[in-house]
Amino acid sequence: MLFSSPLFLFAFLPALLLLHALAPRRARNGLLLLASLLFFGWGEPVYLLLMLGSIAGNWWFGLRAERALAEPRALRRVVGAATVFNLGLLGAFKYADWLLADLGRGLAALGLSSGAWPSFATLLGESEFAREWLLTDDRRLRLPLGISFFTFQAFAYVLDVARGDLRAEPRLGRVALYVSLFPQLVAGPIVRYRDVAAEIVRRTVTREGFAYGVRRFVIGLAKKVLIANVVAVPADLVFGLPSAELTGELAWLGVVAYTLQIYFDFSGYSDMAIGLGHLFGFRVLENFRHPYVARSITEFWRRWHISLSTWFRDYLYVPLGGNRRGEARTHFNLVTVFALCGLWHGASWTFVAWGLYHGLFLVVERAGIGARLERLPRALRHGYVLLVVIVGWVLFRADDFGRALEVAGALFGAAPWSSAVRPLAQELDSLVVCALLAGALGATPWLATLQAWHRRATEAAERPRLHAALDCCGLVAVVALFWLAAVQLASSAYNPFIYFRF
Repeated sequence: MLFSSPLFLFAFLPALLLLHALAPRRARNGLLLLASLLFFGWGEPVYLLLMLGSIAGNWWFGLRAERALAEPRALRRVVGAATVFNLGLLGAFKYADWLLADLGRGLAALGLSSGAWPSFATLLGESEFAREWLLTDDRRLRLPLGISFFTFQAFAYVLDVARGDLRAEPRLGRVALYVSLFPQLVAGPIVRYRDVAAEIVRRTVTREGFAYGVRRFVIGLAKKVLIANVVAVPADLVFGLPSAELTGELAWLGVVAYTLQIYFDFSGYSDMAIGLGHLFGFRVLENFRHPYVARSITEFWRRWHISLSTWFRDYLYVPLGGNRRGEARTHFNLVTVFALCGLWHGASWTFVAWGLYHGLFLVVERAGIGARLERLPRALRHGYVLLVVIVGWVLFRADDFGRALEVAGALFGAAPWSSAVRPLAQELDSLVVCALLAGALGATPWLATLQAWHRRATEAAERPRLHAALDCCGLVAVVALFWLAAVQLASSAYNPFIYFRF
């Protein structure tokens, strides 16, 4: 079930809001847990058992970790078992087929193996159940929805208990609600238990919080439907073009369109998750802070997918030694973390290369280039970041290294800059142009600045009419955005979220 689907917008969400408002306080956690399980199980009924197993396992590990806090050796065993459990789930369902296939090809190239290695599809056989629920059309194991997000979230709970930063939760239902809470279940942000523990126990939905949640949800919906979905069309077309039809201007159109698509797709989902959280009394932390206005790659990663970058910082970079063991070890830690960050995004060497690419720039900036960048004009620093990030998205989006090299080459002159076969104007209808312009503007903090001005003006307004006029303008804008998004949803067939496959 998608946030941007009519089923969610006009049936699931209104019904749940009504039931939540009418339910006694002590029944609300149970209601949200059942709704979250329904939300996940709607498209993943079999893998619902997998998520429930992850919840139960990590709840038990949390209890064991708290009991072992006074015994370092026992605590290490618990943390080691929890690590094997969680990474084993990810490895089995997300990486096993990929690694086995690559290992088989590598051994065959060395003459050490004559055939392909068995995959999960081979082991599952030809049963109707496997074909219907567990395998994709090309006979790969179907990736459980949001497995990377809910696994990292549940694992973080155990690690926080093991560090003594958090008391273990004795009630399984509360941990289950924390992991499965539907607003952030399948595409984040990755929430820490300590950030929502008090609200799981007791929370209040205020009129101001509810209104903010509605506004934030509608803004996220508009980002997704009016910008990301529209610019996805030229992005998908360009990355799927035959080499003979790929020109320089088409390559730039496709890469710029994808740069906007992935930001507005993912930040739109995060906005909707934050807004939904407010509707039910939860305060979900920010996940994006206008990353495309950054003036260094280091700053970019403080603004992009904040919950993931802080997860890797707190649970991998710092335990590896962080920046406390000399420059060489710091550089190694950065590259290791970003290689794994790339791998987290998908079972492909292109994702690993994308992570290494960003890790390399972070090392270069830390080694001295960053200090020199700070002396450059702001426009040059901003241009440097955009160029690095845009080229990186080529690796992220391409299906393989060959395609990545073709598109990157076309960006920098390896392909002609005009073609009668597929002219640029053919791909730029008025809707795409408007979405590209809105995306370029929306990637800047102008909306946040406008909202801050509105808030200050509202607080300072002593005249009731001015206060009412400002509120009315805001309401009209929200209603207009929702109406436009609904119209676009009704007329467009493209609607998936990019990060659902991670």
